[in-house]
Amino acid sequence: KNLTQLLGSPPVTKRVILGADPAYRTGCKLAVVDEHGTYLTHAVIYPTPPVSDYAASAKVIKELAQKYHITGVAIGNGTASRETQEFFAQVNREEGLNLSYTVVSEAGASVYSASKIAQEEYPNLDVTIRGAISIAQRLRDPMAALVKIDPKSLGIGQYQHDVDQKLLEKKLNEVTEDLVNRIGVDPNSASVSLLAYVAGVGAKIARAIVEHRENNGVFKSKSELLKVKWLGAKAYEQCAGFFRIRDGKSILDNTGVHPESYGAAQRLVNEYDLSAIGKEHIGEIAQKLGIGEVTLNDIVAELRKPGFDPREALPPIMFRSDLTDIKELKEGSIVSGVVRNIADFGAFVDIGLKNDGLIHISQMSEKRIAHPLEVLSVNQQLSRIRVLEVDVQKGKVALSLKEG
Repeated sequence: KNLTQLLGSPPVTKRVILGADPAYRTGCKLAVVDEHGTYLTHAVIYPTPPVSDYAASAKVIKELAQKYHITGVAIGNGTASRETQEFFAQVNREEGLNLSYTVVSEAGASVYSASKIAQEEYPNLDVTIRGAISIAQRLRDPMAALVKIDPKSLGIGQYQHDVDQKLLEKKLNEVTEDLVNRIGVDPNSASVSLLAYVAGVGAKIARAIVEHRENNGVFKSKSELLKVKWLGAKAYEQCAGFFRIRDGKSILDNTGVHPESYGAAQRLVNEYDLSAIGKEHIGEIAQKLGIGEVTLNDIVAELRKPGFDPREALPPIMFRSDLTDIKELKEGSIVSGVVRNIADFGAFVDIGLKNDGLIHISQMSEKRIAHPLEVLSVNQQLSRIRVLEVDVQKGKVALSLKEG
């Protein structure tokens, strides 16, 4: 469930994103990706100790922001993350920039950056820069970025090392495949890793799709996928419904309608006003088209919302432009935050401090619950959290979702 929630987190669309992989001695690695996730440029800055060169670091940020029109920053949550957040907050205040940032889990970024996939994608870039690209891309589209990483490296399960590893791998792959197919994949921009999870595709055909795209340009309709090497009629029948082509020749190219229903769907578009079809018409229309009522309902839903991404219905990612000081927090203060991880005993929530605050399971609901996942999910935005207790010395904050 944690994996489903992590991969199914809402994408951040129409933003140019700066990925920041913080560190002390070796500097903070930066990478810029455009709104499609394409890598643009990289840099290294030293805003934190031991160098602490604010002026030079701020100059680099200002130049990148102006040149690439950056509209969001993804900061990794590992070493020096808090200081890097402080640096961006200071840059916003002192340089007059409005670079809103959010903290992104770094889990698996180093695994990805040294992987064969990353070497193939960015053969001429240093391992550390690939890590910054991964951080930027996992904010832009979590599913597309995280499928490149072994789910076991994503740090999302409390007891994942105590269970049968083969069974765990099988289950995690099933969860990923289910989610990818539910959301749909654009064959014109998806990586080999993402395409391989589409039902009926697999690694061999996924590589062939990318090769075909690179040699012949974008796919203008789903039927053009039949020109891809290894992708025969049988595989096409199985996979076509899970692809979405945004500016395709037909409205059907941007829907989850499967090829065997294309004839009925096309008649529906040609002969009926979709907005006027109510429940009372379904039986009669299904009979005329020679399909079942359930199938007809599915087709109507797809045609009414072509290209619909269920993740977009979720609350958007929460960005900040300044930090919270633990000394400003008092018992009873109301804060907002993002659920970063969930364990059996509670949930860790990023409220803009160095350490995540903890909502104990007993503080999640007025009703008794058996597990935090009954009421919370990874990456969930919480707009009203009550501060229960603050330990300034230890940097710990206890939180509650209950009314005081």
